[in-house]
Amino acid sequence: MFEFISFEAFARFLFDRQDQAEKAARIMQGMLEARSPRLSDISHRMPGNPAASYKAIQRFMEQADPKAALQRLFQEDASFVIGDPTEIERPQAKKTAYVGTLKDGKTRGFWLLLLATPYRGRAIPCCFVTYSSRTIADQANSRNLEHARAFAEVKSLLGERPLVLDREFSYLTLLENLVAEEVNFVIRLNMGSQPPIFTNEEGRRIKPTIAQDGKPKVYRQLYYKGRVPVNLIGVWRPGFRQPLWVMTNLEPEKGWKIYQARTKIEQSFRDLKSLLCLDKVMNKSQAKMEQMVAMMLLTYTIGLLVGESIRDHLYGEQENPGRKPKRNGKRWTLYSGLFVLLKQKIQLALDALQRIIRQVQCSFKLLVQGDVRTNV
Repeated sequence: MFEFISFEAFARFLFDRQDQAEKAARIMQGMLEARSPRLSDISHRMPGNPAASYKAIQRFMEQADPKAALQRLFQEDASFVIGDPTEIERPQAKKTAYVGTLKDGKTRGFWLLLLATPYRGRAIPCCFVTYSSRTIADQANSRNLEHARAFAEVKSLLGERPLVLDREFSYLTLLENLVAEEVNFVIRLNMGSQPPIFTNEEGRRIKPTIAQDGKPKVYRQLYYKGRVPVNLIGVWRPGFRQPLWVMTNLEPEKGWKIYQARTKIEQSFRDLKSLLCLDKVMNKSQAKMEQMVAMMLLTYTIGLLVGESIRDHLYGEQENPGRKPKRNGKRWTLYSGLFVLLKQKIQLALDALQRIIRQVQCSFKLLVQGDVRTNV
């Protein structure tokens, strides 16, 4: 299958130098075949001597900038940007400088905060930062500053698009920064044992309440901790133990609709970890680790686009000849495009496969050049 995919045709849109595009193509193909970010695994899947390939990967990472290439994947027509952190466990990394302890206070690892735009039930990454309890302590930094650093990297790209964030981001400092920078936001509330305080325009405290009937409850013109103006919307669906509250500076109904789509990035994390073993990244320095993560995210995007097109062909167009893919069919919805590409034994006629690859290359070109539909 992979021998029919011209990875160089994709890499040329990501790296301006021809020699870097050629090297990047071999590395990305090796990543997909190995389904691993480890240099030793990739080098054994690349053509030629594994030892020479290992050194070639190292030289490429020193000379190229995959993180800059990743920003080219920002979708200009995306209606919002999703942000979400995920834990990368590194239990054996006792001496790695950027590895600290995770939320449980015991497991070694670090955090990957990824920013992405939605694409057909998944998300296409465009930016990320990594941090841990150890790097924060060593740099006299904080989690809040790391979050702000990630958002600053894509601020010029955001425009009027809202950031869609989960409960980890429902804190005052971040909200004040977003308001100061005129960034729209949609954030799920952390309504734990100490829920945030809201007041109305007169300064009177308002405690959001909702009936367990599945009907949305809306509050407009409240002030988060008395300082940041927000709108609230809550929904308590039957069978759930508690309601879900979302705060936004947009119209609350619009904010709720947008938030429902943020689960796409969680599905992408599952694919990255279960299918490409992103959580096995193990470079000794943080800079090199981030370069390898960026290469993995670029590779993931190519695999996702190719796999989605193959999925349409296998489970969409063939079920409905001459019509649009049946995207609510059982077989179409059962697998992600990346799963179809990497796990299923695909049997396609050569001309059909070549046609699919050409179409994906055109889509990828439009994606990098800023004109591709997100198909939320």
